[in-house]
Amino acid sequence: MRPVLFRLGDYAVSSFWLAAFAGFFAAFLVVRAQMRQRGMDLRLAYDMTLWAYIGGWVGARLFLIPTAWAQFTEDPLAFLTAASGWVWYGGLIGGGLAVTAWARRQGLALIDLADIAAPALAIGLGFGRIGCQLSGDGDYGLPTSLPWGMSYPDGVVPTNERVHPTPVYEMVVCFALFGWLWRRRRHSLPRGAQIGTYLMVAALTRFLIEFLRRNPHWLLGLSTAQWFSLAALLCGGALLARARVPAPAGQ
Repeated sequence: MRPVLFRLGDYAVSSFWLAAFAGFFAAFLVVRAQMRQRGMDLRLAYDMTLWAYIGGWVGARLFLIPTAWAQFTEDPLAFLTAASGWVWYGGLIGGGLAVTAWARRQGLALIDLADIAAPALAIGLGFGRIGCQLSGDGDYGLPTSLPWGMSYPDGVVPTNERVHPTPVYEMVVCFALFGWLWRRRRHSLPRGAQIGTYLMVAALTRFLIEFLRRNPHWLLGLSTAQWFSLAALLCGGALLARARVPAPAGQ
């Protein structure tokens, strides 16, 4: 693992932050391409991606604070900029709230923006998991004797045990999901179908992978991430069910 990819003088270039930037840029390109396809003002792509990034960054860190209060109070700035501890569901909620507020001010249909965001979310998280894998930030799983088990002796959160490389598992699903959503975008899909599909697949993936990770149980033998995943599954299912209902005549 390489938490630091290279150095520019005294500045260390983090593999996590480089992957995060790549994910942000890829997500922007995906959003812009879909807005072009829909005949929308391409300037909206810049604003939407920026608000999603800001809200996602804040949410991903804030949702970690309750479970790492001591580290936060010891050095808040270092905690907020660390290359570990980013919470997927916090980023999803924070980014979603920020884009919702922006969309309402612009008078834009939120469900259409959510469908545009779906493949962007998938590819963005895929790159993010590359960063988790390279940095060894503690997102890896439980010890395993399987032949593809890995150790992270030089990671941000090091371990010499061979463990499940859970970032790789999630990365593979994310890129496969992106490919599927990207192909489907050319079809005439009901509104909400893309974001509903993303939420269902991403949430189910995270729910199952959590059984291989080291996160503590929170309630009824499930981690906080699993409970949020169940909520996302319900939201995704509701969106897909709504998308299958024919619109009333005249709409």
